[in-house]
Amino acid sequence: MASFPDCVNENDLDKAKFVGELLVPVAPFDQKSGREAWTVAFAPNGSYFAWSQGHRIVRLIPWNKCLKSFSLSAGEEGTNPTSPRHLSRQNSDGGVTIPLADEPREHTIDCGDIVWGLAFGSSVPEKRSRCVNIEWHRFKFGQDQLLLATGLNNGRIKIWDVYSGKLLLNLMDHTDVVRDLTFAPDGSLMLVSASRDKTLRVWDLKDDGNMVKVLRGHQNWVHCSSFSPDSSILCSVGAGKAVLIWNMDKYTLIRKLEGHHNDVVSCEFSPDGALLATASYDTRVIVWDHHKGTILLELGHLFPPPSPIFAGGANDRWVRSVSFCPDGRHIASITDDRFVRFWSIEEKAPQAIASLSNGLCCAFSAEGSVLAAGTRDGSVHFWEAPRSITSLQHMCRMALRRLLTTQQVEALAIPTPLQDYLTYKVV
Repeated sequence: MASFPDCVNENDLDKAKFVGELLVPVAPFDQKSGREAWTVAFAPNGSYFAWSQGHRIVRLIPWNKCLKSFSLSAGEEGTNPTSPRHLSRQNSDGGVTIPLADEPREHTIDCGDIVWGLAFGSSVPEKRSRCVNIEWHRFKFGQDQLLLATGLNNGRIKIWDVYSGKLLLNLMDHTDVVRDLTFAPDGSLMLVSASRDKTLRVWDLKDDGNMVKVLRGHQNWVHCSSFSPDSSILCSVGAGKAVLIWNMDKYTLIRKLEGHHNDVVSCEFSPDGALLATASYDTRVIVWDHHKGTILLELGHLFPPPSPIFAGGANDRWVRSVSFCPDGRHIASITDDRFVRFWSIEEKAPQAIASLSNGLCCAFSAEGSVLAAGTRDGSVHFWEAPRSITSLQHMCRMALRRLLTTQQVEALAIPTPLQDYLTYKVV
């Protein structure tokens, strides 16, 4: 079962509140293989939730509809004023503005092959295509355009209009499974795909999905990638302990982070872009200062920790997924020991735990109050995230770190204790 530090009694840990689940109908002919929910995703504006429920199917559900059936104690996310019921949108074919119905529609999408990666992307018209030589484009994405990218087992990437469920683009260049997808958060509709063909590919959807660049640096499968909040940096992780940091203005490799002892399968930046969390089969989540390539915090899932040479032996403790909460203070991890752990960046022991069999992936909702986790049987489970009042100090730190790198903070003429706090040396 689960492993915790000697100083921690599992029975004393808080139990995260289970708030709901989405189950998949099981047909008599269903096989265990192919039913996995490899990925779950929330729309940036909190309007939709999507998950790959196995057997080629992706479900798109209005998040408000889920919340109505859940029992949240406070702070309902469904009151988000950017909900689709308040929006009108421009047709992606360049047509007239179409008012949305009172309730956004639910969609079931057959992608034609096993779905490994999902990502929502939203458009900002001011962010033009990087291909400046092309004056005419097939698609003209409106300000409130919401897209869903799906990465498939056959190496294809399909782009869907979330509000209509219509297929817009079919991107074909990868030669193996597209394991993960991530959109640049700046609204430019730049998409990065991570594949088992050992490459990352950068696509410009505002240029009708043309491929901009192939990023080569991984020697083995690429499992996951993540943009920094300002879209300037990309982290990619994969087999062979690889954690690579890329400059996305020049498409060049900045550095490799060394510290994991086994395959790295998940990564995500903190909301202020100062921290990077990576999850590995070596039973650890590492929180990095990626600007300097240093380790700030290790979150262990096996005690005593395995030595580097045996780091892959405890496969019942493999960390499958990691997600940073939007509050910048909490992290969630999914592990093969049948537990979900909620961590505070201020502690080396979990703040709360929850039971989950066969978990594969996790993601926080846009407001950060709910964690969704996908499982091997295609279902999704939801928990309330730990609630605490964020200090004014931390809010100021996040605001500053959105603008300054670690090196820039260290160059400030400020007292050392304050400098350590701002660089997360003292959390």
